[in-house]
Amino acid sequence: MSDYRGSAASIHIERVWSLPWSAADPSRNPFGWDDDEAVRLTALVVPMVPSEADRAADPDRLAGYRFMDKVTVLLVSRYGRWACGWERSVHYGGPVEAWCCESHSVTGAQETAERVVTCLLEWRDWLEDMAERFEQLTPHPDADAEDRSWHLERAVTRLVTAVVSSTHAESSWYGLCETTLTWFLNSTGLGSEEAQKAVEAAIGGRFKSHVAPAPTLVDTVGEDLAIRLTGRGFYRER
Repeated sequence: MSDYRGSAASIHIERVWSLPWSAADPSRNPFGWDDDEAVRLTALVVPMVPSEADRAADPDRLAGYRFMDKVTVLLVSRYGRWACGWERSVHYGGPVEAWCCESHSVTGAQETAERVVTCLLEWRDWLEDMAERFEQLTPHPDADAEDRSWHLERAVTRLVTAVVSSTHAESSWYGLCETTLTWFLNSTGLGSEEAQKAVEAAIGGRFKSHVAPAPTLVDTVGEDLAIRLTGRGFYRER
C-alpha cells in the first residue's frame, strides 16, 4: 500500500516539476474556457468519482489516488500538459486552495467533480499570474552583466515571496519555488537543465517545509543565483 501511494505522489510531482516552461506557459498553451466547458468537464468527471461503496470495497484503499491519476490523464489529454498541476494543494507545497488530499477532497460525485473544475481554474490562474510576473521581471536583452545581475536578484526576491504567499510555506513548498525560478530562467532563454542546476545550487537546501524564509536568506539566494549566472554582483543603488 505505501509503495503505491509513494508512487502516485511522485508521479504527480514529476508531472508538474519536470515540465519545461514551454509546456506550462499560458501564452503557448491556449485555454478555451466558458460556462459550457465547465458543464462538459463536470459531466466527464462525475462518473469517474469512486462511490463510498467502491472505496469501502477497495482492498488497498487507493481508489481516491487512482481517481486523481485518471483525472490528470483526462485534463492533460483535453487541455495540455500544463493541466497536470490541478491538484497541487497548499497542504503539499502547491498553490491550489480548493484541494486538500484524496481522503478529504474525494467526496460525493457532483461535489468532487465541481471541485476538480475549481482546482483546474485555480492552477491556470496561478500559471497566468506567474507568466505576467516573468514578463515584468525579465532583464532587457541588451542589459550588461551588472544590470542583468540586479534584475535576476530582484526576480528571485519577488518570485520566492509570491510562492511563499501562494503555498503558505507548507510542506515541500520549496519544490514549487525551485520550479518557478527554473521556469523564470527558461522564460529568459536559459536552457532547462542549466536553469535547474543554477537554481538548485543557489537554494542549496536552505529552504525548509513549514518555514517561511527570512528576507536575508531570500536575498542571499538571489545574490548567489545572479552571480552564478552573470559572474557579477550589482553595485548601483536602485
